[in-house]
Amino acid sequence: MKYRGIFINDEWPSFGGWASGKFGGLNSKMYAHLFELLLRLKANYFWPAMWATAFNEDDPENPALADRYGIVMGTSHHEPMMRAHKEYTKRREEVGAWDYATNKENLDKFFREGLERNKRFDNIVTIGMRGDGDVAMGKGDDEENMRVLRDVVAGQRQIIEEVYGKDPSEVPQLWAIFTEVQRYYDKGFTIPDDVLLLFCDNNWGYIRRCGPLKEKNRKDGMGLYYHIDMNGGPCNDRWVNTSPIPKLREQFNLAYQTGIDDLWIVNVGDLKPKELPIDFIMRYAWNPNAISANQVDEYTLEWAAQNFGDELAEDVADIVTKYPKYNLWRKAEVQTPNIFSVVNHKESDNVERLWKDLEEKAEAVKARVPEEARDAYFLLVYYPAVASSGIARIYLATGKNHLYAQQGRLLANDYARMAEALYERDQRLTRYYNDTLSNGKWKNMMSDIHIGYTIWSMPEKAILPEQRMVTPQDSPAMGVSAEGSEVTEREGKLELPVFDSLLGQSYYVDIFNRGKGGFDYAVTASEPWVKISQAKGTVTEESRIMVSVDWEALPKGTHEAQLTIKSGKASVPVALRAVKEQEPETDGPYFGNLSGSEFSIPAYLYNKNVSGKDATWIVLPDLGRSEACMGISPVTAASASPADAPRLEYQVLLPDTGTVSLCLGILPVQDVYPERGLRLAVGLDEETPQVLDARQGFHDEFKEYTSENLAKSPNLKPLPRQDASVKLIGKGQPRRTEVFDNQRWLTVKLNVKEAGVHTLKVFMIDPEIVLERIVVNPDNQHPSYFGAPAVRHE
Repeated sequence: MKYRGIFINDEWPSFGGWASGKFGGLNSKMYAHLFELLLRLKANYFWPAMWATAFNEDDPENPALADRYGIVMGTSHHEPMMRAHKEYTKRREEVGAWDYATNKENLDKFFREGLERNKRFDNIVTIGMRGDGDVAMGKGDDEENMRVLRDVVAGQRQIIEEVYGKDPSEVPQLWAIFTEVQRYYDKGFTIPDDVLLLFCDNNWGYIRRCGPLKEKNRKDGMGLYYHIDMNGGPCNDRWVNTSPIPKLREQFNLAYQTGIDDLWIVNVGDLKPKELPIDFIMRYAWNPNAISANQVDEYTLEWAAQNFGDELAEDVADIVTKYPKYNLWRKAEVQTPNIFSVVNHKESDNVERLWKDLEEKAEAVKARVPEEARDAYFLLVYYPAVASSGIARIYLATGKNHLYAQQGRLLANDYARMAEALYERDQRLTRYYNDTLSNGKWKNMMSDIHIGYTIWSMPEKAILPEQRMVTPQDSPAMGVSAEGSEVTEREGKLELPVFDSLLGQSYYVDIFNRGKGGFDYAVTASEPWVKISQAKGTVTEESRIMVSVDWEALPKGTHEAQLTIKSGKASVPVALRAVKEQEPETDGPYFGNLSGSEFSIPAYLYNKNVSGKDATWIVLPDLGRSEACMGISPVTAASASPADAPRLEYQVLLPDTGTVSLCLGILPVQDVYPERGLRLAVGLDEETPQVLDARQGFHDEFKEYTSENLAKSPNLKPLPRQDASVKLIGKGQPRRTEVFDNQRWLTVKLNVKEAGVHTLKVFMIDPEIVLERIVVNPDNQHPSYFGAPAVRHE
């Protein structure tokens, strides 16, 4: 990569506050250290912080210093001709409107002055024009904006020629195809061949366009502007690292392989919290061929050993691998109390256990870190892992608090106190980071508010989510709830999810207290094959009874039974159903169950991987929300029909004939070649595969796919409908989109002609698809965030 750089952005209150306290501002004293860092990273290109400062004007030593360090300077996507936006806002009355159609003369003078000031240094000049700040130009009419933009570019290139005294083709320039500007490019807006085209991600880490074939031989090539930090709708991503290395490798590999290989510039926010992903991206940019998908863990292990020694490397690598992966399930800025199901699949409990396990490992490793490395360990490993866990656990506890308060459980108060304790711990960790660590060396660096988001923008202060306290009744009062439902005995009939002899599940029944004191209870079962963990006891707060089936005692078929929970005169029935059938005979592992209920298939646990004419599916380790994903190699393969395409085959048990519903979870890859499409195909056995438009659920943040834009675009196609009736995909639910969830769900229905084991086939049509999991028979009665846990029958 010829140019490899970072962009300090969204720098207040954290980075800006730190630099002001340490160096008196974002000045040459601070930038000297930053430029040294860039050289250590083998970076050579930089966009300076610009929220409240003007790099070239506030401290004239800044550009000269960059030049001495060999750093090529640029300006952001909405700051043309080496002028910072703050340089304009300070002169707004003098310069006049930021409108080239009405104020060309003054703006040309403003642009010229910027180039004259900086022409003796190495720069890549941003050309083009957006609105006043990080907004679209004009009044929303793309055609008028494109007409003005042609005049802008012509005027700027004339200035470049006059200031530099040579043909503009000899002066490095770039045009940033950012947000609304992508629409102009898609509608055919062209720019001279000697200007680098800077393509962009969707602001949340997925590139919007691969390198177009028509641009492959472009004189000045193509580049990428990529975010590992974001301040803006629909959600912020500012606080700590939420960019797992496998995700970065997958997206930057896609860019590199498709010709976006001349310049990479990364929005790194406050810098310090994103050290690991910055290090990886700069190393990958130095030699993209040196780190394959299977070598990502080797990179992380090497990074850990370099910083903390061989003895701690494996554990440190595990921690820094897991916390951003878990963060990507739900970033701190998009947490809400009701994301993970409290009652289905023990989902909330499982997520909390994973976070607590990570905390415990971080604590254990901390005790082994040598004294001289403890501050570095806190910064790079301990704080982001433990603080991230704390935020996640606050919202998990709040989710239980809300449900249990609704049910009248006294246990709700315990979870309120847990959330409050975690909140106080977060505040202590933040104060230690800012005020005590390394004698205050990083004071203010961790000043971003990261608890209490309700809209995209940062709250003014940290706010603990509402906790609901339960006032106990004066005397003991029994309540009962059953796994799989949020209702209690007061709201309706209680029934456990179905028991299946293939799965051998156990489910819980909670007996809880709504009042003061305690009560005795007894549990009986109507059938001898029902097993209960405890037949009687005393409850002061809550008792959890585990229910299972004695499968040897149960005949084949579908059977029903009932539990009865008694306390004094109160009696609560709980219904249950069990299915036992002969296991199917197969020639390999399979997924499925006997009851026709929901089940999941991790994409990487296939039965057969059949290569296509020009491509094959490959395992992408640790990518996505679980253990691995399946992607295509090479990512530059031609699109294919199902007959010539690589395919994955899965053996699935489908016990019922008729229609079966599937949800395919893919990474939210963008519409990278809109003229071609983004597709995969699904089929059962030898049936004709159904080709799916993989843009179902696509989040159109930049309003590309409005009817007006579609009518004027030669390439864009209308977005397909997404099935909002499937609760798993979250459509219409608060704070649930592919951006928030880091998952896009595709729905399809297949016809099952005969009950039994079938071969489910997934075909590549376009090579950018990354498949994570398949959920069969998504169950709206027992919805969850991840879907039912996967059980593979060997």
